[in-house]
Amino acid sequence: MKMATTSWVGFMLLATLSIMGHVAEGLGVNWGTQAAQNLNPGVVAQLLRDNKINKVKLFDSDAWTVNFFKGMDIEVMLGIPNNQLSSLARDYDKAKDWVKDHVAKHLYNGGVNIKYVAVGNEPFLKAYNGSNLETTFPALQNIQKALDESGLGDRIKATIPQNGDVYDSGSSGPSAGQFRADIRDLMTQIVRFLQDHNSPFLVNIYPFLSLYQNPDFPIEFAFFDGGATPVEDDGITYTNMLDANLDTLVWALKKAGAPKVRITIGEIGWPTDGHAQANAKMAKRFYQGFLKKMAEKKGSPLYKDELEYYLFSLTDENQKSIAPGDFERHWGIYRYDGQPKYPIDFTGKGNDRMPVPAKNVPYMEQKWCVLNGDIKNLDKMPANMNFACSNGDCTALGAGCSCNGLDKQHRISYAFNNYFQINNQDVRACNFEGLAKISSRNASTGQCFFPIALQDSGAWKLGMHVWAGVLSGVLALFVLLF
Repeated sequence: MKMATTSWVGFMLLATLSIMGHVAEGLGVNWGTQAAQNLNPGVVAQLLRDNKINKVKLFDSDAWTVNFFKGMDIEVMLGIPNNQLSSLARDYDKAKDWVKDHVAKHLYNGGVNIKYVAVGNEPFLKAYNGSNLETTFPALQNIQKALDESGLGDRIKATIPQNGDVYDSGSSGPSAGQFRADIRDLMTQIVRFLQDHNSPFLVNIYPFLSLYQNPDFPIEFAFFDGGATPVEDDGITYTNMLDANLDTLVWALKKAGAPKVRITIGEIGWPTDGHAQANAKMAKRFYQGFLKKMAEKKGSPLYKDELEYYLFSLTDENQKSIAPGDFERHWGIYRYDGQPKYPIDFTGKGNDRMPVPAKNVPYMEQKWCVLNGDIKNLDKMPANMNFACSNGDCTALGAGCSCNGLDKQHRISYAFNNYFQINNQDVRACNFEGLAKISSRNASTGQCFFPIALQDSGAWKLGMHVWAGVLSGVLALFVLLF
């Protein structure tokens, strides 16, 4: 009987693995750490392995984090933040030191499988007012040169993650595509450099943003299930925004004299909160269509090669700037704690199943900060609500969002609890001039989730590096709560 039981367990394990299958070719995921509490990198590495995702894109090169990917069959893209571009552009020795300290040190037998270095992140966004125009390309050149001179240039390539707004076609179709007029000469130099060094053009494409920024954008064009009215251009029929966007880039590259540059999608995804059209249902629909398309190895009408792509993002980041919109903190396929939000099939076969959750996630005590119902005088409530939301995260309370349906008391509790958890359940963070109390009763209700802080796993401080900068830009957003 013991042998039979063992055989049965083995059979079920093999059957489960067979059902999971292999992820769609080229699939990777972004993992950002602009959160009050981040999963331990070891937990993240195991989460990727459990879901058979073998590519990860990071936004920095923190050695402690990168080291957790050693000995794993996971390709890593390191990131260089925009605030480091100037020094790397000015001083080649600093670029050499960067490659030595952040790349070469990990490349021993059984080390980290580093594939790319992302120089900057969307450095030419119009919102930056040209602040990175003089430093980005020289920094790229210096990093690639340092890689080459270290004997690493054949296996590790430097590139620049670009926002999709670096090219456009005006009011015409993709065939009118070209790089933005104000950066056209610079982009021409960059893409020819990428072509010469066999480095990919990394572009971030967000159909959701087209929908968010333009109320007249046809919503069906953001998806892949055939509901959109076709658009004709130069003899080609387009039924989704991704194909049209990619072919606009193909035309821009061709006109810039770099038609052979490989295209990689650096970020693509759909948020689940912070906007009426950001929810789990729409995210599931988007990914289901996108991953099916990728599994069929269909690039676009003009870009026939198989695409490499990185989903955005692995987990929510509750300290990201909300200047672009409240949805910015809710791009995660997983919540902050590694629990999946909706079914997603990374194989692209469309199976309706939840991805594997994170394992061994250490939570703090099961307690929440809520409104003290015994308090009758609420004169101090508006100021305390504004404080909690300005220093926490109330983006789920907006119109059409997951917690918008809460009554006044529960909205107050949500704001108080979020601030309390962000501050590591410090009892001093659940006072609010006597208006709050700590409760052992789960305050979550309906689709509105009241989080619990994670224990300090070592990743806490990593997230806190960005906390001060984000807080300085956050305003009191929820006067409308009352």
